[in-house]
Amino acid sequence: MEKYESRQQQIRRPAAQIYSLISDFSNFTPVVQGHVEEWTADETHCSFRVKGMTVRLHMVDRVPEQYVKIAGDERSPLDFTFWIQLKEVGAYDTRMRLVLHAKLNMVMKMMIGSKLQSGLDRMAEQMARAFNGEL
Repeated sequence: MEKYESRQQQIRRPAAQIYSLISDFSNFTPVVQGHVEEWTADETHCSFRVKGMTVRLHMVDRVPEQYVKIAGDERSPLDFTFWIQLKEVGAYDTRMRLVLHAKLNMVMKMMIGSKLQSGLDRMAEQMARAFNGEL
C-alpha cells in the first residue's frame, strides 16, 4: 500500500464541531455539488460519478473528535482507505490532515501518484477554507 498525506491544515473551530460534520456523508453535499455527478449520501454511505466512473464509499471507522476512516466498496476500481484526522491543539485551533492508503501497482503509481498527492493537498486546503468560513 502506498501512503499519501496532505499538508496539515489549521481550522479555527473545536474538533467536536468539525467531527460532527465529517462523520456524516450527507453533510458533504454542499461541498461536492458541481464537482461530481449523481451525488447521493446518507450518514455512512455515499456514491457519485466522476469522469464516467461511479464511486461508492462507506465509513468503516469513526472516533469522535479524532478521525473518520473511509473505504471504497468491493466494486471500487481502487483498493484504498482514506482518513480525515483531527487534532485539537486549542479551543478554536484544530489541525486536520488527510491520509490516503492506496494499493497501486508500479505503473499506476507512476501515472497517478503525484496527482493523488496534489489532489489530497488541494482537498485538505479546500476543506479547511470551508470550515474556516472562507468559501
